[in-house]
Amino acid sequence: MLSRRKTMIYGALSQVEGYWEAARTGVGVPPRSAIDPRGIEDALEYAFILDCVAPGVARFRLAGMHLTDLMGMEVRGMPVTAMFTPQARKTLGTLICEVCTQPQVSQIVLQAERSIGRPALEARMLLAPLTDDFGEVNRILGCLQSNGSIGRQPRRFSIGDVATRLLSEAPRAAVAKTETVFSEDPGLFIHPAERKRPDAARPALRVVSSED
Repeated sequence: MLSRRKTMIYGALSQVEGYWEAARTGVGVPPRSAIDPRGIEDALEYAFILDCVAPGVARFRLAGMHLTDLMGMEVRGMPVTAMFTPQARKTLGTLICEVCTQPQVSQIVLQAERSIGRPALEARMLLAPLTDDFGEVNRILGCLQSNGSIGRQPRRFSIGDVATRLLSEAPRAAVAKTETVFSEDPGLFIHPAERKRPDAARPALRVVSSED
C-alpha cells in the first residue's frame, strides 16, 4: 500500500504487512496465534498488537520500544488513542472499528504536534485485523514508524491521509474479553542483538499486558 519511495523510509510497515499477508489462509483474517515475532524481528521495535475491548476502543497488549520512546513512558495497558490529539481520536476510533468489522487493512499518515522540544516529525501507522481463538476479529497487528527527531517531549499525532483495503471475506467481528495469559514466550519479543547482551538496559521490545 506504500509507494516505492515511502517503502524505503517506512520499511517496517512493509515488513509487517507482508508478514500479515503471508499469515492469511485464503482470503480470510489470520489468527493471532499465527503471528510469531521471529517473523518480523527487524521490525519488532515498531510493531504492536492491540486488544479491541469495545467498539472503536483498543489497548496495547504488546508494543515495541519505538512507541515507548515516542510517548516518553511505558505504554502498558494504555489506549492507543493516548498517542493522538483529541481531535484525531474519534477518527482513529472509527478506523479501529472498521478494521475489525469490515474487515480491512488501513495505513494512516500521521503528523506530530510541534512545539519547543518537539521538532517536525511525521509517521505512518499500519492496522491489520486478527482473530482470536474463537475466530472473532478483535485483535489488531499494527506498526508505527516515524521519520524525524522525536525530541525531548512526548509526541502526539494528528491524522492525515488514510488508505484502506477491504478484505473480500473474513470471520465475523466481535469484541472479546482480554485473555489472561499470552501464548508467546516473552523472550521472543526481544531483538536478537539484545538477547546477546543480558545486561542491556532497554530491550528492543517489551511485552505488555493490560491484565498486569
